[in-house]
Amino acid sequence: MQLVLLSGGSGKRLWPLSNDSYSKQFLRLLPAPDGGEESMVQRVVRQIKSSALGADITIATGESQRDAISCQLGDTVGVVTEPERRDTFPAIALACLYLSKQKGCAADEPVVVMPSDPYIDDSYFDAIGRMVEAVKGYVANLVLMGIRPDYPSTKFGYIVPEAASGSNVADAMRVKRFTEKPTAEKAVELISLGALWNGGVFAFRLGYLLEIISKYVDCGHSFDDLRSCYSCFPKISFDYEVAEKADSVAVVPFAGVWKDLGTWNALSEVLGSSTIGKSTLDSASVNTHVVNRLGIPCLCIGVKNLVVAASPDGILVADKDCCESIKPYVERLCARPMFEERRWGTYKVLEHHNGGESNSDTLVKHIFLNAGKNISYQAHNHRSEVWTFIEGEGELMLDGEVTTVRRGDVVNIAVGQKHAVRAVTDLRFVEVQLGSPLIEEDIVRYEMSWPVNHG
Repeated sequence: MQLVLLSGGSGKRLWPLSNDSYSKQFLRLLPAPDGGEESMVQRVVRQIKSSALGADITIATGESQRDAISCQLGDTVGVVTEPERRDTFPAIALACLYLSKQKGCAADEPVVVMPSDPYIDDSYFDAIGRMVEAVKGYVANLVLMGIRPDYPSTKFGYIVPEAASGSNVADAMRVKRFTEKPTAEKAVELISLGALWNGGVFAFRLGYLLEIISKYVDCGHSFDDLRSCYSCFPKISFDYEVAEKADSVAVVPFAGVWKDLGTWNALSEVLGSSTIGKSTLDSASVNTHVVNRLGIPCLCIGVKNLVVAASPDGILVADKDCCESIKPYVERLCARPMFEERRWGTYKVLEHHNGGESNSDTLVKHIFLNAGKNISYQAHNHRSEVWTFIEGEGELMLDGEVTTVRRGDVVNIAVGQKHAVRAVTDLRFVEVQLGSPLIEEDIVRYEMSWPVNHG
């Protein structure tokens, strides 16, 4: 079977640790089996690989998240990127075209699509196994996972099965109808009818979705050609375009652990400690969690029911009962990300100074390059750079010439000059950008190969 993980999100509900390129599923905050910390997507992939599903994993995501996925998961999963954001139906359609064209999957192969960030126990994958069996047994063209509700939530959509009851039915049930995010009163009524939360998990045969996709693109073309036609797909959710239009839909119930860690309040319930990073809480502080990703200490005394989160992007102090309301405020605050995880390592912006009309903007970054990794061979049209190496050893390519760099070396890179660096050991350096505009998009990349005699 093929398992597609959807990785998207705007990164605003867990600000300031998450941002557009580093959404909540990449935050390394959850307790890991080895005693360290892992992200939501690392946890889910680990669970899938240790389950009995035997699934090949493909992650459907945006280009801005490719580096974070590569850094956290390496080459253990396939990755297909959207050219632009167009909601879940186009993302799933593109992933299915990738499975068909790039991986050569047969039309009758079962495909399961699920989020990359749920907090679940291992029985979740038993339910996915039952969904796959329902697809193989032709119970329905489309099989969904329904979460047994804990309370009458107004945040989730509901699935009402045929002949539903309050019992824990293990087998797939035909779906009678869907209800999107009801009022609290309506949610109580739905639960009394045996309705389930829509868990955003879908199972189907690959050929079933390819038929739907063919309404918008000619599936006979190559994957690259089909990807270039991505704008032909409507901006619509998979629920609206497929699930609610399907005439053969079933649901498999799931009653195990399932949490949507979409707010700081929900996330704090599963953190391994009340403090992460340089943080101290006194004994009088109650039900408070502190996550500090800054290099300076954070002290909280006598506080109650708070979330305190600090990163280079900003500082949040919020009552846990108000965490769901931060998104509109963050939309006004957000500027460029001050921290990013890339395929080669990480960077953190230390200072950004706008020089106004003088075209003398300055941006200072701390860059960490993992041993064996390299930054692409590139040039910039609007900025010069000064690199000061502070730890480790690497190889610098400047206009085709390779030299060794180590602690204490300073390199000046002019506007338009081609440059790259490869880490021999873990490498740290400070990059000072000078010019305007100082934006990540000011990069022209070139093909190159490192000379054999330099590693």
